[in-house]
Amino acid sequence: MTDSMGFTGMKDGMEPVAFPQKRTCPYHPPAAYDPLRATRPLARVTLFDGREAWLVTGHGVARELLTDERLSSDRTRPGFPAHPFRFARSRSGRVLLGVDGPEHHTQRRMVTGDFTVNRATALRPRIQQIVDERLDAMITQGPPADLVAALALPVPSMVISALLGVPYDDHEFFEEQSRRMVRGPEAADMQDAREHLEAYFEDLIDRKRTDPGTGLLDGLVQRQLSSGEVDREYLVNLAIILLITGIDTTANMISLGTYTLLQHPERLTELRTDPDLLPGAVEELMRLLSIVDGTLRMAVEDIEIAGTTIRAGDGVIFSTSVINRDESVYPEPDNLDWHRPARHHVAFGFGIHVCLGQHLARAELEIALGSLFDRLPGLRLAAPADQIPFKSAGPVEGMLELPVTW
Repeated sequence: MTDSMGFTGMKDGMEPVAFPQKRTCPYHPPAAYDPLRATRPLARVTLFDGREAWLVTGHGVARELLTDERLSSDRTRPGFPAHPFRFARSRSGRVLLGVDGPEHHTQRRMVTGDFTVNRATALRPRIQQIVDERLDAMITQGPPADLVAALALPVPSMVISALLGVPYDDHEFFEEQSRRMVRGPEAADMQDAREHLEAYFEDLIDRKRTDPGTGLLDGLVQRQLSSGEVDREYLVNLAIILLITGIDTTANMISLGTYTLLQHPERLTELRTDPDLLPGAVEELMRLLSIVDGTLRMAVEDIEIAGTTIRAGDGVIFSTSVINRDESVYPEPDNLDWHRPARHHVAFGFGIHVCLGQHLARAELEIALGSLFDRLPGLRLAAPADQIPFKSAGPVEGMLELPVTW
């Protein structure tokens, strides 16, 4: 059966669900998505602009489609599924995330070496130092504290600045503008901060031409920029992309991960008793929270999958929060259980566009969460859980603030 929009193979009589929708609990998908869980692995949804698209909800089909070259990430294609958020409208759309095939491979190859397991391991002492400094400052100031401002945002900001090769003398400016770019509070603040950072990176790249250091940008300036393989605008956009993806996601995982653990005291007690559980706990939190929800693609050819035909030109969206709660893969998926094998979740994506910074993010989360609960064993919320504001239905879910005491 084919409807007027060209969609085929849908469940009998099911009306499209609006996507995205707001969460009512920061660590559970919206209740309105429940029908999508019952009709896996594909469903039809309506986007904010009224267009319809396919929503992938099954784990196996998601991993298959995320490796299918017939799905494009190129946001410049006419009819590419619209996203209501600023990140989709970024001028950096042709850098890494919004390119396909050989072009994507070439771009990714230039920076892959800075995001390996070995590189993340080498950065662990510096990450630990950053976390310790932030906790020292928080403890010295005394309770209560906003964990987002005191720890969750500064840690990934300082880590990514070290990775890029931002001079330490510039770190206060860099941290402030990075915070404004990913948090606002207003859209004008975000845009103003982005413009300040773009100007900063233009100047920094020029400085690195004659005075190179050892950061990621330094290597790109000395190799790709000097050879003409890329231009300065590309490097500026790359730096902005790495900032957005490296800071916003990790910051929200630290704060929302803390909130979730505090809401599961029996699990937190177990984790404190056996710190060796921490790597598994991070994986399970990544699966359960699925803070990046709604990866966009467009079919460039017809795709036959799961008894359904995805037509060329159809929008395809991956609902990470629903995919990572596929009961056929994760029994009792709404429970926080790090004794299950959760490593094959798709919170970092899958296929050629899998998150470059996944190893670095894991290191930051393990160190930040482990150190936080080790040094502050009496940590607890400083406000009723239902009164704490959280982000919802945005490009990245998470906490706007997290008041804690100890």
